[in-house]
Amino acid sequence: MIIFQWLNRQLLKMEWLHNLVTFLVEKIFGLDVSTRVGGSIHFFIYDVIKIFILLSVLIFAISYIQSYFPPERTKKILGRFNGISANILGALLGTVTPFCSCSSIPLFIGFTSAGLPIGVTFSFLISSPLVDLASIILLASIFNWKIAIAYVTIGIVLAIVSGTIISKMKLEKYVEPFVFGNKVLDMKQEKLTAEDRMNFAKDQVLDIIKRVWLYILAGVGIGAAIHNWIPESLIAAILGQDKWYSVLIATFAGVPMYADIFGTLPIAEALVLKGVGLGTALSFMMGVTALSLPSMIMLKKVVKMKLLATFVGIVTFGIIIIGYTFNAFGYLLM
Repeated sequence: MIIFQWLNRQLLKMEWLHNLVTFLVEKIFGLDVSTRVGGSIHFFIYDVIKIFILLSVLIFAISYIQSYFPPERTKKILGRFNGISANILGALLGTVTPFCSCSSIPLFIGFTSAGLPIGVTFSFLISSPLVDLASIILLASIFNWKIAIAYVTIGIVLAIVSGTIISKMKLEKYVEPFVFGNKVLDMKQEKLTAEDRMNFAKDQVLDIIKRVWLYILAGVGIGAAIHNWIPESLIAAILGQDKWYSVLIATFAGVPMYADIFGTLPIAEALVLKGVGLGTALSFMMGVTALSLPSMIMLKKVVKMKLLATFVGIVTFGIIIIGYTFNAFGYLLM
């Protein structure tokens, strides 16, 4: 247990890095980390380096696993199941195949044209950007393992329930006609060697870093500002745990944004440190990753408004319920 705690502090929370950045800010920059300026600089440098290190290692490992589950193979695996078991498998596969929301159109077309129920496809599309293996480690590094496991579990449940409801509603007629029969993802899987998979993982790390680095910097910058410059009284007045509407504001505030969990985690961290309810912070993260306006606009190209509105309504309701639940019982996880 002692060894696990030490590994958790040094490898995930990176206490060594925290102490190194403290030395850098105080001895090299000549700033006190307890001040606003010094604290902001420390928060920014420490979180940026920590997230990039964890992200690079995790994406490499996850991408190596993902090389065994390209979209066409995932499609074939899902096609063997039906009913709620297919929704469960779709949600679980979404956690090990972390396609970003920008992949929603080709994935939706490929899965639907293969004859998969649209509810199963939506279970996959919800869990893929919302929950992945990297999010467990990153959440544990910022909060703790209880919160990380609870978030991932509830994210998978949301994907399963949402997809199941959509399946039961029989909304296939609200998919654009051109989607059916399209074989855009119907390709044969290549035989990859271990070296091919290693190169694929390296390329994925570089590609994902190129796509998310700006969002990470922006997220950490916002988190540093919230943590050191915005008065706690102001945040409490808007998003305090005693405010019944805090979860609603956090959920809808995330919709216009286009980021992933890596960019939203520093913001959630700063909000929680300022006394915002855990559920409110997680609702913001889920709103950004599952309901971002850009991804909804892309999805609108392949589904009609009624199906899109149903999807958004179900997921929004689920996120709000999750937010209030975590606010009520989150103290058990802290």
